[in-house]
Amino acid sequence: MASRRTVDAVGLWCVLGYAALAFLARQTGEPDLRAFLVLVAWTGLPVFGLFFHFRGTAEPFPVPRLLFWAVAFRLVGLVGGPFYEDDFYRYLWDGFRFATAGTPYGAAPEEFFVDPAVPVLFQGVLDGVNYPELPTIYAPVTQLVFLVAYWIKPASVAVLQAILIAVDLAVVVLLLRLAPARRVLLYAWCPLVVKEIAFTAHPDGVGVCLLLAGIVLARERRFWTAAALLGLAVATKTFALVLAPLVLVRARPKHWALFVGTVAAMYLPFAIGGGTDLLSLGVFARDWEFNSAVFALLKTVVAPSAARVVVGLLFAVLWVAYVLHYVRGGNREIPRGDWLFGVLLVLSPVINPWYLLWLLPFAVVFPSVWAWTASVAVLFSYITGLNLPDYTLQPYEQPVWGRGLEFGLIGLALAIDFIVYRRRGMRKEVE
Repeated sequence: MASRRTVDAVGLWCVLGYAALAFLARQTGEPDLRAFLVLVAWTGLPVFGLFFHFRGTAEPFPVPRLLFWAVAFRLVGLVGGPFYEDDFYRYLWDGFRFATAGTPYGAAPEEFFVDPAVPVLFQGVLDGVNYPELPTIYAPVTQLVFLVAYWIKPASVAVLQAILIAVDLAVVVLLLRLAPARRVLLYAWCPLVVKEIAFTAHPDGVGVCLLLAGIVLARERRFWTAAALLGLAVATKTFALVLAPLVLVRARPKHWALFVGTVAAMYLPFAIGGGTDLLSLGVFARDWEFNSAVFALLKTVVAPSAARVVVGLLFAVLWVAYVLHYVRGGNREIPRGDWLFGVLLVLSPVINPWYLLWLLPFAVVFPSVWAWTASVAVLFSYITGLNLPDYTLQPYEQPVWGRGLEFGLIGLALAIDFIVYRRRGMRKEVE
């Protein structure tokens, strides 16, 4: 009973923090960056404390309370709405284009700036779309989500938030099938997850949900459904390709054919209709850089184009090495998505905070200090020219100290994990 009161006390404490964040998000302009970081600590640190409390006891974490407060946090985010991001304008515009033109692909938003046929409701949406010179970068399954949100209520970010919140709660339920509730707590009550999905409506959770569902079904040897879901995950975001082949490693060729066929079935109608997300993905892969780690170091000694080739090849080598280890070891466990997505991100030219939504579910199954430190530290990437009173910085430029703080904390956490791992290994040798 005392532990349940502790859970409720921490839940209420976090709700107050998210309510304050929602209040700031509803004001004119963006929330003060210092206030945001304080509220991240307010809502994050007690959750870690609660996790360690239950890890040190034999008492199971109460699942009903886990879910109740997870829902409460996300509903507060729904009220607060997006901040520090404007990607939602693209989501709303894509839904409109899909519904009215039959495809969201092919035409860049800037082509409609002076089009009198654009409804007044969407003229403001169009004005907010970033990189309007590029067609959409979002994949087919994600576009179906945008379409459904449009059908429910055009140009409503709240509807889109509500759909993505429901999907994210499904992720929590799936994680409860893969790990104890005390570990699922780390994801269900994670400030980054609440901010990036409930407040800001990033759709990565859709791909994560499909990927996890495929993993759960593959463990039960239900490969037909698993293969279809994994294909849908890849057609939601290419990140899913990092793990999908590993999940199907024990599947038969006919299941692989279904996986490939599902991806093709999602892309083919749009390709025939005049375009897909691959064009803008190519521009993204060739030109964009934000909050990078290894790539930022490499481009100080070689040209950016060469640095992209190097990090791409390095990830391919490490991925193949892990696949060989996984297959040769006859591993029947869940693939180490925390390692693979972690390596992908640390090598990537772009590390947006919401990319960690792909990593964190696997950090529930394989908990580590570095992954959950990263879930907080990556939010320092919002320290940019857009959010600082420093007019010497470009809008998306980060001060050196900000990026240093972010990756310094993650590096320190990695060192702690390494020390703990070594000590456990030494104890086993003694025993």
